[in-house]
Amino acid sequence: MRIYFIRHGDPNYKNDCLTELGHRQAQALAERLSASGIEQIYSSTNGRAMQTAEYTASRLGLAVVPLDFMREIGWKPIGEEPLPANGNPWNIADLFAAEGRTLTDPDWRTAYPFSMSVVSERYPLVTGQFDGLLAELGYQREGEYYRAVGAHPYRTVAVFSHGGSSSAVLSHILNIPFPQICGMLRMACTSVTVVELSDTEGERCCPHLLLFNDMRHAEGFSATVYDV
Repeated sequence: MRIYFIRHGDPNYKNDCLTELGHRQAQALAERLSASGIEQIYSSTNGRAMQTAEYTASRLGLAVVPLDFMREIGWKPIGEEPLPANGNPWNIADLFAAEGRTLTDPDWRTAYPFSMSVVSERYPLVTGQFDGLLAELGYQREGEYYRAVGAHPYRTVAVFSHGGSSSAVLSHILNIPFPQICGMLRMACTSVTVVELSDTEGERCCPHLLLFNDMRHAEGFSATVYDV
């Protein structure tokens, strides 16, 4: 099975919707994905993700299945203490690099400043529920890997969401610490990232990252890689 992870189009964060540029990006993306073989579309329930998904769903004649747990994870402080870089995980990864701190700590959720951010609480909720979705699609988590079990209703699915929630899921299924994902792999608006899992019944598999942050459909558009 292949999973297409797609970040929403250029956003109006205040109104949780797409900008004019975002709508054009989403239209171009829908045409790009028209021959991808996608059989099921999931989306975060944030407006900017749903609007992006609806273009592809309309193009393919599919319904959008809402996933509330894939809403943007947020990174506000848990308490009153302000966090460096406003708690933004991508900027914190840059701070770690500047200070010579490691991005590969497997216990990153207990390390400051992530320990004081809602990211530390949201991460296990998002990744745990995504594992639940994978179980519905025929893949059972076993340690660091997945085993193909039971029926596999779809060969290709798409998940429309956000830089934060998608990075959390990629961190989990690829077994790469979240700060390292934020430091190395940053998703542009409407970028396409593809992960493949073996559909051989009973086989334990390591997910394969086939494509990351592909933007060929948006050539000529002016877009920010990640908006704070």
